[in-house]
Amino acid sequence: MNLISLKFAAVIAALLFSGAASAQYVWLDAKGGKQFSDQPPPASVPRKNILKEPSSEPRADTDSTTAAKPAATSATAPLSTAERNADFRQRRMEQADKDKKAADEKAAAADKMANCARARAYQRSLEDGMRIASTDKNGERITMNDDQREVEIRNTRKVVSDCR
Repeated sequence: MNLISLKFAAVIAALLFSGAASAQYVWLDAKGGKQFSDQPPPASVPRKNILKEPSSEPRADTDSTTAAKPAATSATAPLSTAERNADFRQRRMEQADKDKKAADEKAAAADKMANCARARAYQRSLEDGMRIASTDKNGERITMNDDQREVEIRNTRKVVSDCR
């Protein structure tokens, strides 16, 4: 039983110390390839090409551009829940307005098409010479004469020309 405990302790110790033997340095070589090693990179590798060192997080470049980014991100703090909800409501209202406008335009286009179809049918009736009658204010039936028909044809042509 002692032998089993000793083997178990050896395996546990090997697992605990195996992390220290893994590659602790990561850097970019001259060709741009990533190099992994437990030894520090050669002195010829610039500091900016060292991506990871032992017991450190991956390092970021220390350019002036990256130094300015944390300042810019701290100026725009994360939005609170109330601000996110307000933004969501605003976007939803804008989308609803856009949808309503599109529906109104679609309905107007459908109305225009229906009116144009009626005008074309009326124009065909006028030009075919069919008798067209209407009622006056007393409810009596009045038939359209040739002069009235010509005036109606001209007016209908104007309406139909706007449809194109």
